[in-house]
Amino acid sequence: MPDKKLDNDIAQFCTVTGASARDAKKFLEVHKRLDIAIDAYYTNPNAFSNSGRRKGDSSAPSTSKLNQLFDQYKDPDGEEITVNGTIKLCEDLGVDPEDVVLLAVAYELKSPHMGEWTRQGWIDGWKSIGFGMKSALERLRNQLASDPSYFPKVYNHTFDFARTEGQRSLGLEYAQGFWSLLLPLALKGGALALAPSRDGDDDVAMDDEEGWKEEYTQWWFDFLNQKGLKGISKDTWTMFLDFIRSTNSSFSNYDMEAAWPSTIDDFVEFAKARLAPGA
Repeated sequence: MPDKKLDNDIAQFCTVTGASARDAKKFLEVHKRLDIAIDAYYTNPNAFSNSGRRKGDSSAPSTSKLNQLFDQYKDPDGEEITVNGTIKLCEDLGVDPEDVVLLAVAYELKSPHMGEWTRQGWIDGWKSIGFGMKSALERLRNQLASDPSYFPKVYNHTFDFARTEGQRSLGLEYAQGFWSLLLPLALKGGALALAPSRDGDDDVAMDDEEGWKEEYTQWWFDFLNQKGLKGISKDTWTMFLDFIRSTNSSFSNYDMEAAWPSTIDDFVEFAKARLAPGA
């Protein structure tokens, strides 16, 4: 009789690592457990003769394999992967459920809400990302940290992803939590580096100005809590990112006459007061 568990483990091994079914079977036969076999593969993919990825293994995973993997994680009583399946997926990938990289995965797989993954989004997303789920996480993490065009896509998707269904704003506690995940990564990696300023006829001004500093994020939280806000509107969420990328560390280039949300206007006054000598 066919060994369904082995077949499922092979399919999952292949999708996670990008290895061939033949290599997956070898690692599973030796290491018995799926998680140990996957770790062993990443430690030494050439542990067995003719092992490792062969030409062509970098192509997108098949729809049938992705459907099979989706079925392993989806809710038994529904047609989506929900919280329990998400936790199991994170365990299999060796990633914390609160890791910032999962926000990039949520964007790529078009996850509508936290802990929810649709079959079509799952299939289209992983096909786009390509083979090797674990290696894909590192690629996405690096891209999220360093790519100033990719970071806003994930950042803006996070607002709708994290927002409670039916609510127009994102609860302040949730907003601060996601800012705490996203901003430090992008500040360190360069995705949130200060955009070059321009003088006159679109000439880029060559200066050594600093941009947003990491401690300013806590100032922002202090300001919002002091203001007593209960939630963050989508307008404020979106424009806050533009504000970070365009305003220098002294806030001297901030244009109070521009169409910034009043919350950001008020924060600039708050921040300048903290920067003042003797503050």
